[in-house]
Amino acid sequence: MNNELARLMEDNLHHVWSERNASRRRVALEGVYASTISLFEVGEIITGYDAINEKISSVVNGMPGDFIFSSLKPIIINNNVGRLIWGLGPKGQPPVATGMDVAIFENGRIKSLYVFLDN
Repeated sequence: MNNELARLMEDNLHHVWSERNASRRRVALEGVYASTISLFEVGEIITGYDAINEKISSVVNGMPGDFIFSSLKPIIINNNVGRLIWGLGPKGQPPVATGMDVAIFENGRIKSLYVFLDN
């Protein structure tokens, strides 16, 4: 089960947060997130597929075209909680921003996602 949850976090990073096409991202959202998903950023709570899709669009549309999200360390799963340390920047170069996602899983999907930005 831990491998499936780790894969889900990878899918979230690559098929949700790295997807620049909102229609394709919306399909990916339903495969990764529970229907009752809540996204928590410092000072902000976003709920539901459509609101999260809009939030991610605003993030990725503000990034340079060559920026990608990548895992910086192995994903750790502790029962129904996962942690992913990520970086953002041009492929093959040091990240210009880093952060951490903490996911709470329920029934094989991410129910809650807490996003922490380092810089």
